[in-house]
Amino acid sequence: QVQLVESGGGLVQAGGSLRLSCAASGRTFSTYAVGWFRQAPGKEREFVAAISWSGDSTYNADSVKGRFAISRDNAKNTVYLQMNSLKPEDTAVYYCAAGPYTIASQEGYDYWGQGTQVTVSS
Repeated sequence: QVQLVESGGGLVQAGGSLRLSCAASGRTFSTYAVGWFRQAPGKEREFVAAISWSGDSTYNADSVKGRFAISRDNAKNTVYLQMNSLKPEDTAVYYCAAGPYTIASQEGYDYWGQGTQVTVSS
């Protein structure tokens, strides 16, 4: 029903910035909350940020507060993750996901993208 494709990842030096995009297909995308998750090598997938369907509610994981910002443009069927002051610890594959509620739990999301690699060098 919803297909998600992430883009914008790449290699950046510590302290730099990247903006990830999550492009969606499906006319009902704007009715879904969207979350960003990441998974580093050898680690479990973890929550990063989420945004409600209307965009009026957002929250970030403690590890990225003050550095990352999630936003969406429903007219473009796109959700963004602006990442500033990147650290080597942010290196991971980043995934976007869509679901009915703005939550951190992976179990609450029904649709997932394939991920985009973010590598932060020291």
